[in-house]
Amino acid sequence: MRREFSDAIEKIALADEKVVFITGDLGYNALENLQEKLGNRFINAGVAEQNMVGLAAGMAYKGFKVFCYSIAPFVVYRCWEQFRNDVCLHNLPVFIVGNGGGYGYGIMGSSHHAIEDIAGLSSLQNVKCWIPAFADDVEPFVNQIVADGRPAYLRLGAGKQTPAHEGNFGSLKMVIKSDKPKGTIVAMGPVANNVVGVLQQAEFENNFNLLIAQNVPLTIDSEGFKLLQATENLLVVEEHVSIGGLAQQLSVQLMENGISFKKFISLRAEGYPDGTYGDQNFHQTQSGLDAKNIAEKLRLFV
Repeated sequence: MRREFSDAIEKIALADEKVVFITGDLGYNALENLQEKLGNRFINAGVAEQNMVGLAAGMAYKGFKVFCYSIAPFVVYRCWEQFRNDVCLHNLPVFIVGNGGGYGYGIMGSSHHAIEDIAGLSSLQNVKCWIPAFADDVEPFVNQIVADGRPAYLRLGAGKQTPAHEGNFGSLKMVIKSDKPKGTIVAMGPVANNVVGVLQQAEFENNFNLLIAQNVPLTIDSEGFKLLQATENLLVVEEHVSIGGLAQQLSVQLMENGISFKKFISLRAEGYPDGTYGDQNFHQTQSGLDAKNIAEKLRLFV
């Protein structure tokens, strides 16, 4: 999604001279177009993420709209205090962008993983977290982030193209629709591509609705709640820990609206069960986020 992101930033920055891009010394072989086109509005702050966000807050206070880019754990965890105090509490247009959310940086280990980022950032004042599941989500998300002009977090990964678009229901976007669903799946982020692969198998085809959580904190309209209530079973899939993640945030809204299910299953990042590291597929498999385990859970609904 880095290429889609850099192309989107190039378009919007060329149309709006108030857009500034700051990188924490990352983005090589992906952001050179921005460095060329933006000139002095492209800033390399070096390996100094806290200073990067503080600088961005000051520029935003003066009327600029500032993107801060690094890999997800660096731009989220290292500058938590600066983002909370300098940006969010003042509702400034600073947008942090984390590449490789979840287990995206695989073998580099836990220091390079971001599996608690949504829980932390979505709890802050005035902030909205955007989590594209598919590559073609990136540009509209970037455009909306700038249009909103409020603190935001964009979590990038590696995704394919959206299989379809069957309607939006607040934060939820339907991408696969069943005439007689045996259950509903709500997924967040590029791990949704694993779900799409399963639902394309003959065994599961036309048996389930698939909704994508595009942003949090979640907003779900009345039609979205009706859609969820119409099925007996719910599976939530996210490459994020349980606490503060999609399943927990969704559960609160479902309970507040009196919606329950015959079966409710949550698949999420389980950390490091045996203390070892591998690529992203390895960690997804250990957490049961792989296609095989998703299929096994869906069979419980059929």
